[in-house]
Amino acid sequence: MSVYFLSPAVCPDKEPGLQPWMPGHSEDHRVTIGYGRKVLLTTSATVHSIEILNGGKLVIADNNRPIMLRTKHILIGNKGELHIGSPDCPYKGNLTISLFGSDQEHSYFGRKYIGVGTGGTLEIHGEKKLSWTFLNKTLHPGESNQNNYLFQRSWGNRGIIIHVIDPNTGEVLQDDRFDTYRSKDESHRLAKYMDGVEAGLILAMVVNDEGSNNLEDSAKKSLSRLGSQYISSLGFRYNSHHLPSAVRPQASISIDMLSNSSILELADQPEGWGSRDRVVVASTDYSMHQAEEFTLLSCPTCTSNQVKVQGKPQFIHMGEEVDGVDMRAEVGLLSRNILLRGEMEPGCYGNEACNFFNFDTFGGHLKVERGFRAVHISGVELQHMGQQTMGHYPVHFHMNGDVDERGGYNPPTSVSDLSIHHSFSRCVTIHGSNGLLVKDVVGYDTLGHCFFTEDGPEERNTFDHCLGLMVRAGTLLPSDRDSKMCRDITEGAYPGYVANPRQDCSATSTFWIANPNNNLINCAAAGSEETGFWFIFHHVPTGPSEGLYSPGRTEHTPMGQFTNNRAHSNYRAGMILDHGVKTTKANDKDKRPFLSLVGARYGPHQDADPFKPRVPALIHHFVAYKNQDHGAWLRGGDVWLDDCQFADNGIGLTLASGGTFPDDDGSRQQVKNSLFVGESDNRGMRFPDNRIWGPGGSDPTGRTLPRGIDFPIRGMQIYDGPINMQNCTFRKYTALDGRHTSAFGFRLNNSWQSCPNNNVTDITFDHITSRVFFGEPGPWFNKMQMDGDKTTIFHDIDGSVSEYPGSFLVKEDNWLLRHPDCIDVPDWKAAICSGRYAQIYVQTRNPANLNMHIVRDEYPNRPLTLEGALGKRKHYQQFQPVITLAKGYTIHWDQAAPAEVTIWLINFNKNDWINVGLCYPQGTAFTIISDIHNRLTKQTRKTGVFMRTTQKEKINHSHLARGYYYWEEDTGLLFLKVKAHNDRGQYAFCSVKGCERVKITAVIPKGSPPSNCMAQAYPRHAELPVVDVPMPRKIPNARLVRMGGCND
Repeated sequence: MSVYFLSPAVCPDKEPGLQPWMPGHSEDHRVTIGYGRKVLLTTSATVHSIEILNGGKLVIADNNRPIMLRTKHILIGNKGELHIGSPDCPYKGNLTISLFGSDQEHSYFGRKYIGVGTGGTLEIHGEKKLSWTFLNKTLHPGESNQNNYLFQRSWGNRGIIIHVIDPNTGEVLQDDRFDTYRSKDESHRLAKYMDGVEAGLILAMVVNDEGSNNLEDSAKKSLSRLGSQYISSLGFRYNSHHLPSAVRPQASISIDMLSNSSILELADQPEGWGSRDRVVVASTDYSMHQAEEFTLLSCPTCTSNQVKVQGKPQFIHMGEEVDGVDMRAEVGLLSRNILLRGEMEPGCYGNEACNFFNFDTFGGHLKVERGFRAVHISGVELQHMGQQTMGHYPVHFHMNGDVDERGGYNPPTSVSDLSIHHSFSRCVTIHGSNGLLVKDVVGYDTLGHCFFTEDGPEERNTFDHCLGLMVRAGTLLPSDRDSKMCRDITEGAYPGYVANPRQDCSATSTFWIANPNNNLINCAAAGSEETGFWFIFHHVPTGPSEGLYSPGRTEHTPMGQFTNNRAHSNYRAGMILDHGVKTTKANDKDKRPFLSLVGARYGPHQDADPFKPRVPALIHHFVAYKNQDHGAWLRGGDVWLDDCQFADNGIGLTLASGGTFPDDDGSRQQVKNSLFVGESDNRGMRFPDNRIWGPGGSDPTGRTLPRGIDFPIRGMQIYDGPINMQNCTFRKYTALDGRHTSAFGFRLNNSWQSCPNNNVTDITFDHITSRVFFGEPGPWFNKMQMDGDKTTIFHDIDGSVSEYPGSFLVKEDNWLLRHPDCIDVPDWKAAICSGRYAQIYVQTRNPANLNMHIVRDEYPNRPLTLEGALGKRKHYQQFQPVITLAKGYTIHWDQAAPAEVTIWLINFNKNDWINVGLCYPQGTAFTIISDIHNRLTKQTRKTGVFMRTTQKEKINHSHLARGYYYWEEDTGLLFLKVKAHNDRGQYAFCSVKGCERVKITAVIPKGSPPSNCMAQAYPRHAELPVVDVPMPRKIPNARLVRMGGCND
């Protein structure tokens, strides 16, 4: 690839040797510019098409007359160039390129396009304008505008001060001072001045210091005729020696303008914004549809950070920090002086999209082919671009490889300062391309993922200060589609496929990132039908990228920079890091279409090699508010959040681990120095668009709600783990009658495990009625009978939640974890306990569709029943109880015992142990071994065997190579001791050598009844409860419920 340098300083249309070109208007005129021909378009034109190649160059003249170029396509071929302005000489005129027609499809570029082929150059540089900013003052619906003027001593000292004000604009047209204390001449001048004021203007008058001494009747009469009630009785000022000398008298006047306009206070100076430009103001409530468009008006009296717009807002748009969270609405510029647009038909026609849209979705598109010479696009408006067909998007880099210095491009390829709006398929698509800079781009009102990376190999691309909002569902990919599209579009599915939209589709996102090694900096996802930022994984690269990386690489690729991003007004979540796409075609075993959503697990490592050191994915200063379901759902190993803000989300944050326990064992997730707000003072407004309106917790007046009036709002949702939370603040989580609300909560209807190493420290609460809620049967919680609902736990390291340092919070009815000194907290449905906790995973085969009852010997009347984590149709089942170490347990079944039971030691440190008695039918024969399984290499190594003993006590003398089991045939219990023999890493589930396991293979007599031995086991094996770890002392002077009612 050759290095291409842009020419400095010289404006493209001033280059010597350009031939003026005025092709006229004919839709049949096919233009070819080649063989060294260089032309300058100086006037509007209509042609069939333009092809530029073989040294040809087209330059658009920058003159005072607007230029409209209509064509079906522009193809920039090898050694062809199209120039509109340059970086040093931006185009200042008004240019529109309008793409029309739908016939004569090109084999690569399609129809209605600007195409940059191999060796082609495209340079478009419009005027530099501020792309988007924030409101700096809240904009209220339908409010009138008010201009305030302050009359102060410094405005004129002694006498009568007059301001003449335009009632339509609030602008001060004239001002003067008349010293009627000093001179009768000033009184005459005042009377004459009053007679000269035009009718219909507002006259405001104040008296400063003294003005009556030489005020004559002629002036008084003139003022009285205008309506002054007090001028006739104006006297010498009242002088009191009791007034403090520091008082500075002042008066002000407010002008309420009834004109149909509004003033927007902006965070930045709106560089380049002008009258008749269009802007969009984002929603700051749950619904993205509260975004509003406005047209700018001239405003001579606006300050440098103000603009005037036509009309009044329908909705409230926040322009301030609320309860510590930045909720300012984004304001995006839609207008540019260079417009690239598609010409549209009045209705939909010609493709499957018409089943879902009643408007034409066949816009124009811009596509860049591999091997281009140079592409830089800035300062351009793209309207009605994109098509509901694959490969045709407003801006599309297709299979370009490296487009920065690595690929020989200097300066690197970039698109910047674009306004892409009312488009029909995405905003910017990066497909098989690396190193592209996408900066200061606004994407508004589009179909399908807006900022889109496609196949999985796209890396090192940077989205810097990009704004996307009003992102709607589209038809192209399963992940683009809404529920109706998911059910109705069967192309690519195997016959008999029945769609599950929430699992297979329904993922429309503002930023769709198919490889974590991309940078997102200062970006805003301000409203999507589903999600703001979604990191998705292609286990293998798909489409034309097939073979570009080895299987599983992206799941281990370190994350690029993710800093200072924000997401709000999304339905599903502000951010999701989870899931993959199906990379195989539909078949009879998996009928789902290609690229449907599937599961995936993220574990970043150096060089994407799971055998090399971990590299945490860092999410810094992420702001998520007013997302209906989640602020963020992040699954995977070593995902760390710092200085983040979550407010008014149904659930603030869920950190999910790699599953039952991760293949990539030893990772953790953490969140530090972050703020969670349950219900902020951004109450929204009642409107038919709002799905839910109801009372708030902290303030019983109405507010918009995320999911339902009784939805249990949670700040941090603890799922599986291990997670660590440090130095975080929770504010305004207030429950109502019939609605549970808590700072900490747990995943509802959860079948998965809960890790006892989940821990919190240095937590602060402000206006909280419930710090933790473990759940109870009822709406949203259902019956609380799933395994994960029963085994919830976390470690309160410093007591900042429970006020008992070092304690664990457990579900109140989990007697595997309780002891006699635990402290019940009924409002939390919890108990505060102490102890040493770990987990066992009990895997069963033959059968797998059974329930397990586990009983701690110290509480024989409190069995815990588990249904299994995997569903009843799997070929094996897994039960995942949290247990107290150094205790005895028995395990029973609701069917005949399984022929194969494997007990995994999870979160056991070296020498940790429990005794287990498993129920089997009489006449069962056993083979029992121990082994170590490495989940990363998928290798298993046998470590020992268990021999039968006739002395139950001997099971305690087991060692690594030889263990003992005791078969108590009269009770039906097989006793053995499971013990860890290896050290465990700090955050690992298993030992440094792998997962230690005990595997029991049994020959079960046919026709055996259910293996439930509880009646035989107890009270024979019952033990008195013993507190092995004393309860910590309560923090002095701590009170879980403070006086005053609202603080906790």
